Amino acid sequence: MDALLTSLIVLLSSGGVILTAYYLLKRETDREKLNLQLELRKSRQEYFLPNRVEAYQRSVLYLERINLNSLIMRLHNPGLPARAMQAELLKTIRDEYDHNVAQQLFVSPQGWKMLRDSKEETIKIINIAGNQMNETALSTDLATKIFELVGEIGQLPTEITVEFLKKELQDLF
Repeated sequence: MDALLTSLIVLLSSGGVILTAYYLLKRETDREKLNLQLELRKSRQEYFLPNRVEAYQRSVLYLERINLNSLIMRLHNPGLPARAMQAELLKTIRDEYDHNVAQQLFVSPQGWKMLRDSKEETIKIINIAGNQMNETALSTDLATKIFELVGEIGQLPTEITVEFLKKELQDLF
């Protein structure tokens, strides 16, 4: 009976020591794992942050370049037929987009979706104005119609997206 009691005490003591050692080792391992994750996140941040900042800069620049006011002022040619001007505006927007499409790797999915939607809304405004032009209309007529539509809209989709991207960039810091 004493041998059984001694064996039981030794077994329970050994079990307690093993459980304590397991708990301490697990806690230390978890702490080390958390430190490694934080270190990885920090090094990833240091590596990707410059690329992300540049992507946001280029995305905002793209949106500013396709803003209808600046786009028309930059491409306006008074003697050009309205249809040719419409085609030139659309080509410029698409070319600029194609040039910046890789920025989506570093911009948030929501930010990139807003950028794409802004591009599509800008194209839609140009097409609405273009469809209201007669065959003899000039680029000046198209520009006037676009400015009228912009006046009715108020804040352009590109402006809303620029504000969103600026705020998102600030949240990175």
